Amino acid sequence: MKKPCNKINIKVFLFWNIYDIIVIVVIYKEGGILMWQIWLIIAGVCLIGEILTAGFLVFWLAIGALLAMIVSLFTSNLIIQTSVFVISSAILIFATKPFIKKFAKTGKNVKTNAYSIIGQTGIVIKDIDSINSKGQVKIDGEVWSAVGKDDVDIEKGTQIKVLEIKGVKAIVSPVKD
Repeated sequence: MKKPCNKINIKVFLFWNIYDIIVIVVIYKEGGILMWQIWLIIAGVCLIGEILTAGFLVFWLAIGALLAMIVSLFTSNLIIQTSVFVISSAILIFATKPFIKKFAKTGKNVKTNAYSIIGQTGIVIKDIDSINSKGQVKIDGEVWSAVGKDDVDIEKGTQIKVLEIKGVKAIVSPVKD
């Protein structure tokens, strides 16, 4: 009759990704009795990490840990289990990268706030005196402080085009008919 082994091994693993570094100290009984539980915990930590991050990377590490957990049920060799984890995670990450890029929103940036008026036309509602930085324009129903490009003064009622935004002022020029 074989006597049960009570020898305890301690291993330190370093898992890393773009966002953080996780050091996990694994304490297990020789023979891999508890390794499936350790791989399950690693998968759970990775899934929580995926929830907390914006990327779609750590999810594949969780799947790799689950595959390593399945392998741990058949072998107690930690090198084989870790190899399955690393190789399967790498394959999943690189195999799904084109798929993720295809469906991820990578279109052109949408201009918002003040920058959304650049290039639009409006009308001067208060004379623009560029020397004294006074004047107002109305663009899409909104009133903006404005100065003329190259210190040009523009009269009330003139149609203008917004060239840029500097601070809180729109830099405008008269629209040529």
